[in-house]
Amino acid sequence: MQFSRRDIFRSAGAVAALAVAPHAAWADTYPSHPVRIIVAFGAGGPGDVFARLLAEKFSQHFGQQFFVENIVGAGGNIGTEKAAHSAPDGYTILVNANNQIINPLLYETVPYDPVKDLAPVSLAAGFPTAFSVNAEKVPAKTVAELVALVRATPGKFSYASSGVGTPSHLLGERFRQALNLDIVHVPYSGTGPATQAVLAGDTQIGFAGLTAAAPLVPTGKIRVLATMSKTRSKALPDVPTIAEAGYPGLDGEGWEGIFVPAGTPQNIITLLNQQTLAVLAIPEVAQRIEALGFSVAGSTPEAFAKQLADETQVWAKVISAAGLKLK
Repeated sequence: MQFSRRDIFRSAGAVAALAVAPHAAWADTYPSHPVRIIVAFGAGGPGDVFARLLAEKFSQHFGQQFFVENIVGAGGNIGTEKAAHSAPDGYTILVNANNQIINPLLYETVPYDPVKDLAPVSLAAGFPTAFSVNAEKVPAKTVAELVALVRATPGKFSYASSGVGTPSHLLGERFRQALNLDIVHVPYSGTGPATQAVLAGDTQIGFAGLTAAAPLVPTGKIRVLATMSKTRSKALPDVPTIAEAGYPGLDGEGWEGIFVPAGTPQNIITLLNQQTLAVLAIPEVAQRIEALGFSVAGSTPEAFAKQLADETQVWAKVISAAGLKLK
């Protein structure tokens, strides 16, 4: 379960005293010195932008510096390991994406255990994926029409993703597996190149971030058949979700979440969760997140932990069935 934006605002109201009172519960003792927020990817990306917003607002509230440290490499594994093996005292926070649970399934070995080494604080934002086609080369107007077309001409279709093991790849592979379709996966180095491949007709189908596809819809060259999320996108309100298109249970999206090393005191996790919800409810922050193409989200630590467990089971099956393994 994740919170809607309305829920987040309601939760923020419930913790308003914390959000405006620097000396509320535990704040006299935590934090007593600067807090590091690790981002496992480079500066300028969505996770980095969100982490810096979080650091700014946390610093203002707590009266202590929260600073971002980008520790990149190995598909996010290096930064995640650094956070996972840090002292569980509340002075290291990790802002991370789906790679945290996908990498242990995808790589032969990873230097951390996503369950034993890290404790979830809150889901922060979701990143919807667009299921799109080249409008000039593919006559299908719906997902069902595309499925029929693929089945009528096996071996003629390929789909672009933002890279091997990315959420867009796994969503495309899950769709292909569920319907037993003869579609070839073509990985690209990011959302932009994957969307451009569909635009150019290099691939007929694309699974990539909605923010890259949505601006191209008015050109008439790309048609978004569905969003791979549970709710419709504000950017394309007339486009159905994959469930509404007739294929329930195949949704999923990228996300950014907040974690701390396992063993961090529960009162600190609770405090960080409350403050995260308060930050997400700030209109300025919500607008910045949505401008990046994310949907504002929030959750309890328990709900986020369940989401992680459920997604791990889903992607483990998809990755195993596809025979995916990276060194």
